Amino acid sequence: VQLQAYGGGLVQAGGYLRLSCAATGRTFSTYVMGWFRQAPGKEREFVAAINAAIAWSGGSKYYADSVKGRFTISRDNAKNMVYLQMDKLKPEDTAVYYCAAAKTRSAPYDFWGQGTLVTVSS
Repeated sequence: VQLQAYGGGLVQAGGYLRLSCAATGRTFSTYVMGWFRQAPGKEREFVAAINAAIAWSGGSKYYADSVKGRFTISRDNAKNMVYLQMDKLKPEDTAVYYCAAAKTRSAPYDFWGQGTLVTVSS
């Protein structure tokens, strides 16, 4: 699976952005898809994940506490796309955002996109 994230940019606090991640490969729907971010000087952190469509809990979504209620992850398996809708953005959301793919929720993320920068001004 190859991933390419895009949609980042500069936005004011309280605003919104929608990140997209395009995936190649016929097995996209079998992967757990996740979004991670890395702020300057900080370690990369988990943001959100969505289960594979074929899992028993297909479509289940998971969020970091810091983004619950503000961010929404979704996927379109027909288009091999995963999205991150980010609302009510805060300056602390400023980071490079990466999409990633894993075989299962407990497996490591083996495939990563190149990252897209989100800057939230106060």
